[in-house]
Amino acid sequence: MNAELQLIDAQTAVQVRGLNVVYETTQGDIPAVQNVNLDIRKGQITGIIGESGSGKSTLVMAMMNAVAKPGRVASGSIEVSGVGDMMKLSTEQQRRARSTELGLVFQAAQNSLNPLRRIGHQVLDLGRSHGVKDLRALLRKAKDLLERLGLDADRVLTAYQHELSGGMRQRVGIMFALVLDAKVVILDEATTALDMLSQASVLQIVRELHEERGLTTILITHDMGVVGDLADRVVVMYAGCIVEEGVTQEVLTSPKHPYTRGLIRAIPRISGDIDKAVPLSGSPPDMNTYKQPGCLFADRCPLAAPECQQSRPPLLEVETGRHVACFRVNDHA
Repeated sequence: MNAELQLIDAQTAVQVRGLNVVYETTQGDIPAVQNVNLDIRKGQITGIIGESGSGKSTLVMAMMNAVAKPGRVASGSIEVSGVGDMMKLSTEQQRRARSTELGLVFQAAQNSLNPLRRIGHQVLDLGRSHGVKDLRALLRKAKDLLERLGLDADRVLTAYQHELSGGMRQRVGIMFALVLDAKVVILDEATTALDMLSQASVLQIVRELHEERGLTTILITHDMGVVGDLADRVVVMYAGCIVEEGVTQEVLTSPKHPYTRGLIRAIPRISGDIDKAVPLSGSPPDMNTYKQPGCLFADRCPLAAPECQQSRPPLLEVETGRHVACFRVNDHA
């Protein structure tokens, strides 16, 4: 990842450079995303994983320049292919880029649906807000997508959100993310609240639509199994920083950062000795963690050395296409 690169290349859908996001508090600014450089490659599924509070959702909201107050993007650029730097676009240009270029499916779909409007009316509202001239054609496209998602489209389009199950609302959220032909689709913990069967069904639909439409898909999750099943590449975040990034199979079979190893060891197994699942030691980062001059994971790391307490390890390419931020990258616990 070359932080000095200014122009997005043909294989990159979203290019993030020097991104810093902070949340303003009475005790000062808390860094939620710190100096992130990341390329989201076209046509691939990229999984972004980490514990709650690691900065995953803040990162993708920053990609859309939609970080809610008291958060704000302190610095950085977010270049979207065919759109430009989201940080430099006008408010109207940003609004149009959302849904038409970048589609977002929230963890709780009901949070993005109007409880007082039928689903079909909300499709029309979306079309009007984006200047769609043929609203009937838009409704037909919504109907086709809903049927593709395994739903009774006529019933759903005439329903209010409270008349739909959680799994149905998540499918409706996917429809809204795709109905204006977004090229980049972001799923922010979109299956977390679903039961296992509904989750499996939604993920299968995501995979099929990704392939059929040639999408670029970003999965935000804390579930390593979901990443392993779907993602081409994985980005591991801790305390707002990327600590490891690379091809999913390589990262999962040969993790190089102690945090990544800890996440994998903590996965419970369906069979075998359940005691082999070892929880991460220590607690997730708090305000004091962010003030540390050294590695933010040092207090929880089994490999921490004196240098880890003194300076922050940079994210470096250790193999082709593989980046790790760790002074002890070649050591194993």
